[in-house]
Amino acid sequence: MVERTYEVIYADPPWRYREKDNKQLAFSHGKHGKVIGIEKFYATMPLCDIKVLEVPSSEDAWLLLWATATRLPEALEVLNAWGFKYWTCAIWDKIHLGLGWFFRVQHEILLVGKKGKPKLPEVTVRSIFAEKRTTHATKPVCVKEWIELAFPNRSKIELFARAKSEGWDVWGDEVNED
Repeated sequence: MVERTYEVIYADPPWRYREKDNKQLAFSHGKHGKVIGIEKFYATMPLCDIKVLEVPSSEDAWLLLWATATRLPEALEVLNAWGFKYWTCAIWDKIHLGLGWFFRVQHEILLVGKKGKPKLPEVTVRSIFAEKRTTHATKPVCVKEWIELAFPNRSKIELFARAKSEGWDVWGDEVNED
Protein backbone atom coordinates (compact mmCIF):
# COMPACT_ATOMS: atom_id res chain seq x y z
CA MET A 1 0.00 0.00 0.00
CA VAL A 2 2.37 2.76 1.24
CA GLU A 3 5.81 2.78 2.84
CA ARG A 4 5.30 5.01 5.89
CA THR A 5 2.88 5.00 8.82
CA TYR A 6 0.26 7.52 9.89
CA GLU A 7 -1.26 8.84 13.10
CA VAL A 8 -4.63 9.54 11.51
CA ILE A 9 -6.31 7.14 9.07
CA TYR A 10 -9.48 8.36 7.32
CA ALA A 11 -11.26 5.68 5.31
CA ASP A 12 -14.41 5.21 3.25
CA PRO A 13 -14.28 1.58 2.11
CA PRO A 14 -16.14 0.59 -1.05
CA TRP A 15 -18.65 -1.63 0.77
CA ARG A 16 -20.30 -4.31 -1.33
CA TYR A 17 -24.05 -4.41 -0.74
CA ARG A 18 -25.09 -7.46 -2.69
CA GLU A 19 -22.79 -10.12 -1.41
CA LYS A 20 -23.23 -13.64 -0.24
CA ASP A 21 -20.25 -15.67 0.85
CA ASN A 22 -18.10 -12.67 -0.25
CA LYS A 23 -19.06 -13.14 -3.90
CA GLN A 24 -21.02 -10.67 -6.00
CA LEU A 25 -24.56 -11.94 -6.48
CA ALA A 26 -25.79 -12.42 -10.02
CA PHE A 27 -28.66 -9.98 -9.55
CA SER A 28 -26.30 -7.00 -9.26
CA HIS A 29 -26.61 -6.93 -13.04
CA GLY A 30 -29.98 -6.16 -14.56
CA LYS A 31 -31.74 -8.55 -16.89
CA HIS A 32 -30.14 -6.80 -19.88
CA GLY A 33 -26.61 -7.06 -18.48
CA LYS A 34 -26.56 -3.51 -17.09
CA VAL A 35 -24.76 -2.93 -13.82
CA ILE A 36 -27.23 -1.71 -11.22
CA GLY A 37 -26.95 -0.43 -7.68
CA ILE A 38 -23.77 0.95 -6.18
CA GLU A 39 -21.54 -0.85 -8.72
CA LYS A 40 -22.58 1.67 -11.39
CA PHE A 41 -20.77 4.39 -9.39
CA TYR A 42 -17.55 2.61 -8.39
CA ALA A 43 -15.98 -0.81 -7.93
CA THR A 44 -16.76 -2.40 -4.59
CA MET A 45 -14.77 -4.89 -2.55
CA PRO A 46 -15.83 -8.00 -0.64
CA LEU A 47 -15.59 -7.66 3.12
CA CYS A 48 -12.85 -10.31 3.32
CA ASP A 49 -10.61 -8.20 1.03
CA ILE A 50 -11.20 -4.99 2.99
CA LYS A 51 -10.40 -6.72 6.27
CA VAL A 52 -6.99 -8.00 5.14
CA LEU A 53 -5.64 -4.68 3.86
CA GLU A 54 -2.37 -3.69 5.52
CA VAL A 55 -3.30 -0.32 6.97
CA PRO A 56 -0.25 1.94 7.41
CA SER A 57 -1.01 3.07 10.96
CA SER A 58 1.49 4.18 13.57
CA GLU A 59 1.62 2.35 16.89
CA ASP A 60 -0.48 5.20 18.33
CA ALA A 61 -3.17 6.14 15.83
CA TRP A 62 -6.79 7.11 15.25
CA LEU A 63 -9.01 5.53 12.59
CA LEU A 64 -12.01 7.46 11.29
CA LEU A 65 -14.03 4.92 9.32
CA TRP A 66 -17.24 5.61 7.37
CA ALA A 67 -20.07 3.11 7.68
CA THR A 68 -23.63 3.06 6.47
CA ALA A 69 -26.36 1.85 8.80
CA THR A 70 -26.67 -1.43 6.92
CA ARG A 71 -22.91 -2.06 7.02
CA LEU A 72 -22.32 -1.19 10.68
CA PRO A 73 -21.49 -4.77 11.82
CA GLU A 74 -19.06 -5.17 8.91
CA ALA A 75 -17.44 -1.81 9.63
CA LEU A 76 -16.83 -2.84 13.24
CA GLU A 77 -15.24 -6.06 11.95
CA VAL A 78 -12.96 -4.00 9.69
CA LEU A 79 -12.03 -1.64 12.53
CA ASN A 80 -10.94 -4.62 14.64
CA ALA A 81 -9.24 -6.45 11.75
CA TRP A 82 -7.13 -3.34 11.10
CA GLY A 83 -5.89 -3.42 14.71
CA PHE A 84 -8.10 -0.71 16.24
CA LYS A 85 -10.53 -0.74 19.15
CA TYR A 86 -13.85 1.03 18.91
CA TRP A 87 -13.74 4.38 20.75
CA THR A 88 -16.80 6.45 19.71
CA CYS A 89 -18.78 7.60 16.68
CA ALA A 90 -20.36 10.61 15.02
CA ILE A 91 -23.18 11.00 12.54
CA TRP A 92 -23.35 12.81 9.23
CA ASP A 93 -26.83 14.24 8.70
CA LYS A 94 -27.11 14.48 4.90
CA ILE A 95 -30.06 16.91 5.27
CA HIS A 96 -32.11 15.22 2.49
CA LEU A 97 -33.84 11.85 2.66
CA GLY A 98 -32.30 8.91 0.93
CA LEU A 99 -33.59 5.47 0.07
CA GLY A 100 -34.19 2.56 2.37
CA TRP A 101 -36.18 -0.61 2.93
CA PHE A 102 -37.05 0.15 6.58
CA PHE A 103 -36.14 3.82 7.17
CA ARG A 104 -35.53 6.53 4.59
CA VAL A 105 -31.87 6.90 5.51
CA GLN A 106 -30.38 10.39 5.62
CA HIS A 107 -27.26 9.71 7.66
CA GLU A 108 -23.95 7.89 7.71
CA ILE A 109 -21.88 6.85 10.69
CA LEU A 110 -18.28 7.86 11.30
CA LEU A 111 -16.70 5.26 13.57
CA VAL A 112 -13.65 6.25 15.57
CA GLY A 113 -11.13 3.57 16.45
CA LYS A 114 -8.07 3.85 18.65
CA LYS A 115 -4.75 2.00 18.45
CA GLY A 116 -2.18 2.37 21.21
CA LYS A 117 -2.21 5.70 23.07
CA PRO A 118 -2.72 8.46 20.49
CA LYS A 119 -3.11 12.07 21.61
CA LEU A 120 -6.70 13.24 21.87
CA PRO A 121 -8.01 15.73 19.29
CA GLU A 122 -7.09 19.35 19.92
CA VAL A 123 -10.57 20.51 18.89
CA THR A 124 -13.82 18.77 19.76
CA VAL A 125 -17.13 19.38 18.03
CA ARG A 126 -20.70 18.15 18.22
CA SER A 127 -21.24 14.51 17.31
CA ILE A 128 -23.60 15.38 14.45
CA PHE A 129 -22.13 16.89 11.30
CA ALA A 130 -24.86 18.44 9.15
CA GLU A 131 -23.98 19.05 5.52
CA LYS A 132 -26.04 18.50 2.40
CA ARG A 133 -24.95 15.46 0.43
CA THR A 134 -23.64 16.08 -3.06
CA THR A 135 -22.52 13.40 -5.51
CA HIS A 136 -22.68 9.72 -4.69
CA ALA A 137 -20.07 8.61 -2.12
CA THR A 138 -18.68 12.13 -1.67
CA LYS A 139 -18.17 12.74 2.04
CA PRO A 140 -18.86 16.05 3.78
CA VAL A 141 -16.14 18.69 3.59
CA CYS A 142 -16.85 19.75 7.17
CA VAL A 143 -15.60 16.41 8.54
CA LYS A 144 -12.25 16.65 6.80
CA GLU A 145 -11.92 20.28 7.91
CA TRP A 146 -12.55 19.20 11.51
CA ILE A 147 -9.95 16.41 11.23
CA GLU A 148 -7.38 18.97 10.07
CA LEU A 149 -8.16 21.25 13.05
CA ALA A 150 -8.34 18.38 15.52
CA PHE A 151 -5.10 16.71 14.47
CA PRO A 152 -2.73 19.43 13.24
CA ASN A 153 0.86 18.44 12.57
CA ARG A 154 -0.02 14.75 12.64
CA SER A 155 0.56 12.46 9.70
CA LYS A 156 -2.70 11.77 7.86
CA ILE A 157 -3.77 9.45 5.07
CA GLU A 158 -7.10 9.00 3.35
CA LEU A 159 -7.73 5.43 2.24
CA PHE A 160 -10.02 4.82 -0.75
CA ALA A 161 -9.60 8.50 -1.61
CA ARG A 162 -11.18 9.91 -4.73
CA ALA A 163 -9.11 13.11 -4.89
CA LYS A 164 -5.88 14.55 -3.53
CA SER A 165 -6.02 16.85 -0.51
CA GLU A 166 -3.37 19.31 0.60
CA GLY A 167 -1.56 18.09 3.71
CA TRP A 168 -2.80 14.51 3.29
CA ASP A 169 -1.37 11.43 1.70
CA VAL A 170 -3.97 9.53 -0.28
CA TRP A 171 -4.46 5.98 -1.44
CA GLY A 172 -7.19 4.77 -3.78
CA ASP A 173 -7.86 3.60 -7.30
CA GLU A 174 -9.81 6.76 -8.22
CA VAL A 175 -7.11 9.31 -7.29
CA ASN A 176 -5.69 11.18 -10.26
CA GLU A 177 -1.90 11.07 -10.30
CA ASP A 178 -1.27 14.48 -12.02
